[in-house]
Amino acid sequence: MADNQFGRDAVSRRKFIAATGVTGAAAVAGCLGSAGGSDGEPLTADGSSTVYPITSDAASYWNSNHPADDGEYWGSNNESTAPGYDEIDNPDDKNLADYWAGLYGFESDDDGTAPPFPVNVGLSHSGTGLEKVANGQVDIGDASAPVSAELPDASQDELDKYKDHVVARDGQPISVSKEIYDAGVTKLTGDQVRQIYTGEITNWSEISSYSGPDKEIQAVGRAVGSGTDTAFRKNLLGDPEAEMPGVDVRKGQNQQVQTTLSNSDNAIAYLALAFINEQQNPAIALELDGTTYELGENLGSADYPLSRDLHCYTYEGTSKKEAAFINMLLSEFGQQHFVKPNDYFMLPPEERKKQRNKLPDPEN
Repeated sequence: MADNQFGRDAVSRRKFIAATGVTGAAAVAGCLGSAGGSDGEPLTADGSSTVYPITSDAASYWNSNHPADDGEYWGSNNESTAPGYDEIDNPDDKNLADYWAGLYGFESDDDGTAPPFPVNVGLSHSGTGLEKVANGQVDIGDASAPVSAELPDASQDELDKYKDHVVARDGQPISVSKEIYDAGVTKLTGDQVRQIYTGEITNWSEISSYSGPDKEIQAVGRAVGSGTDTAFRKNLLGDPEAEMPGVDVRKGQNQQVQTTLSNSDNAIAYLALAFINEQQNPAIALELDGTTYELGENLGSADYPLSRDLHCYTYEGTSKKEAAFINMLLSEFGQQHFVKPNDYFMLPPEERKKQRNKLPDPEN
């Protein structure tokens, strides 16, 4: 069915990336994201629509380069202190981007209102982000699945060229149209969700747990190559390449999935936590291996089988320019401002320390 067509496209795409990534990257190595002085060249990122809210919000803060007396966004004033700022050593009261870039030797060339270099974030999906970072088209590839799952045909030598920076966690929920939720379908088992996506259950009335409405199920999937799709197949179906013949429509981005759910009266989908709206596309409880996971309680906990890391990948090392931005994401300030407000889970302090240790030493 339609899923098989997507599967064939995915395999050929992945093989292409594995075969051409090194050549593409070698042609422009060091051009994007090179360390050094304030060259004004932007830091660029692209990829996962799941990770996009984090890196996009961070870029907005960075490019605005808020002053140190702005307690709402950065720094402190007489009324407030920005969350996480009290843990930052900023004796010179530098503007936001000046501080983080300055840790790696970058300085502004003008009156200090503009950042030492701008940050531009694009939106596509994980597979595209990984392809672009390997080919030197962007500095950072946003991905919501590990590169080993996204590129299963790549050699270990090729996978080793990707530097993984985990910046947050997502408790991937299952969401349904509000009409379906209001009709009583507020909880499904993992087996029921699998049967929907493998085409064994096609009508809501077939859900044995409920007297569900007599409506065909519209099973919405993410585009093959998206990290959300890869993670869902891997974590729920046991194989990142598993076939899902029950999928009726695929969407390239979480935003499009959310819109489809909101505009439908019979849909189900898997998407990122940041795109749940309880009035339009509520998250249902999910029973897996005898444990029921619910939004606001244990959905997204460490043992939730659909939890996943959210990644910012660099390629063939991490430049100081890339490190300056990622370091901000991994700080308490970054987690409080860019991860938590988007309804993702902040990394524990010990995990953040581990991730920051992967970055170049700001002192050198």
